Order: sequence, then structure tokens, then C-alpha cells
Amino acid sequence: MADTENSVKTNGRQDDRLWKAVLEHVFRDFLRFFFPQDSGLFDFRKGFVYLDKEMDELFPEHRQGGNKGVRYVDKLVKVFLRDGGEQFILCHVEVQSQKGKGDLARRMADYYIKLREKYKAPITAIAILGDGNKSYRPSGYEEGLLGTKLTYEFTSYKILDQNEVALRADPNPFSVVVLTALMAIRRKSMDDDTLRGIKRDLYFEMKARKIPKHTRTGIYDFLKYYVSFVDPNQFAIFEEETAQIEGRNTEAMGTTEYLLDKAERQGIQKGIEKGIEKGIEKGEETKSYKVVANLIQQLGLDDAAAAGIAEVPIDFVRKVRAVLAKKK
Repeated sequence: MADTENSVKTNGRQDDRLWKAVLEHVFRDFLRFFFPQDSGLFDFRKGFVYLDKEMDELFPEHRQGGNKGVRYVDKLVKVFLRDGGEQFILCHVEVQSQKGKGDLARRMADYYIKLREKYKAPITAIAILGDGNKSYRPSGYEEGLLGTKLTYEFTSYKILDQNEVALRADPNPFSVVVLTALMAIRRKSMDDDTLRGIKRDLYFEMKARKIPKHTRTGIYDFLKYYVSFVDPNQFAIFEEETAQIEGRNTEAMGTTEYLLDKAERQGIQKGIEKGIEKGIEKGEETKSYKVVANLIQQLGLDDAAAAGIAEVPIDFVRKVRAVLAKKK
């Protein structure tokens, strides 16, 4: 997956990495959203295969930050078909919230050529453009010389073009994800109170749709964290507001407690491989590894911030980061 290490936020508060996670929660709805007339082609009973690791291996240069200042968020998914000559197709999704050097179309073509060569399967590609530049809307790439020409076209979805009323009327859960991104573009300078009101409104949009629990969880996390508050403690306030709506009991937590809780819950759910490196396999160090790994992977914190929140030496954080890098 082409995902540079340098975080980019369209308005300084936007976390594009969340697209990676939410797409796995809503991918069935994502396909129905973009291909409403063709959704009968897909065999949803077989689920999906997410080829993130394979994408990383094919395009390692993008993980090294080939386009400084721009985060590439790509998803490659194997989608099984009901019948026909092909057993599956590949769906390549790229989300880009900044124009950068304007090389998206060329990169999409490069991806197509390499992916087609490796998998020998049909590929559909979708670029979700979450930037605020009205004139930037790549949808294809062409090159040629001396009578030979290559033309490549892909689906280009400009969030800025979308109609808010139509999205609110669309029962597809993915429309709430698009609404969240659209609000982030249109309301770049909103204060925390305004932002919390928008998040609450989006929360009700989500609740108005019939959504399985797994999908609802992913969308809720996306709308909650996609644009951050200036005051991180506002997350706890928003969490408590939604808990009251749901009739759940919860106590507001500070930023540090929230980050630790999120990281530890994710670490417990995923687990870790045994014997990854001497000195972090057992007891409290295993627990610390889980927390630090998720602070790095899920929340994108730097070494100093992760060490401070997890209350571990910075050398320990560096060791965990090195182990994670080896597993890529």
C-alpha cells in the first residue's frame, strides 16, 4: 500500500489514515455505492481479501515518502465474482486529500501495469479526491511516441462536487463517510463547538441507517476522529454525548487515558506474534508492546509522544517501531 510516513492533514486536523480502516468496515457498501447497477456481479458471501502487504511490497518507494508532504492512502482488495470466466477482480482505491505534485494519474497507471502483471486479473480503480482544489480532477493518464500510445482511465470521485442533500438522502452507509469528508473540506476553520455539533449530526445520520454493528463501529470511529478537535479532551465530551444517546454508562476520560484505552483495546484484540524480539515477549513488557504498537500504527504518534503516554523509555518505543518495520 502506498502510504508515506509523513502525516498530512488537509486543514491541519485531518487524519487520512482512517480511510484505510473504514474501507474495511464498509467495503460491501462501498462497492454498492460506486457500482449500484453491477453489485449483482460480486459474491459477497466469500468476503474480501485485503492485499495491503502485497501493495507495500510492490511499491516500497511510496512508503519512503516519494512525494514529500502528501500522504497516499491506497487499498487493494480482492473481490470475488458470482460467475463468469474470472473468479475475482481487484479493486484499487486511492484516497488523496492534497494535490501534491499532481502525479496521481501517472501513479495510478503504474499501479495498474504492475498489478495486472502480477495478478493476471481485471482491475477496477477508484481515486477519491478529498482536496479543496476545484480544478484538480485527474481521471486518466496518456503517453505516447512515434505512433504508439498508452491510455489509462479510472473512476475519479471528487468529494467537493458532491451534493450534501443527496448524500443525506442516500441510505447507503458509505454516504456518511463521504459526508464526513465533505464537511471537513467545507468547514476548514470551524471551532471545537461547531465541529462537535457536526460530528453529532453525522452520528445521527449514521443511526438513521440500518447498519450491522461492525460497519457502524467503523463509521463511528471515522466520523469521530477524521477531523480532530483543537482541544483533544473534546473527544471525551463527544464520546459521553453519544453514550448518553445510546443509553450507555461511561465516564469522560482525558486525552492520555483515551489514547491508552484505545491502543490497549486494539492491542488485546489483535494480539502479537510470539518471540518477536528478545526482551518484549512476556509479562508487562508484552502489554507495553501492545500499547506502544497501537499508538504507533493506529494513532501515528512519534517516539516521544508514544513513550510519554505509555510511560515507557523512548528506547523501548524505538525497539517496537523497528520490530514493526521488520514485519512490513
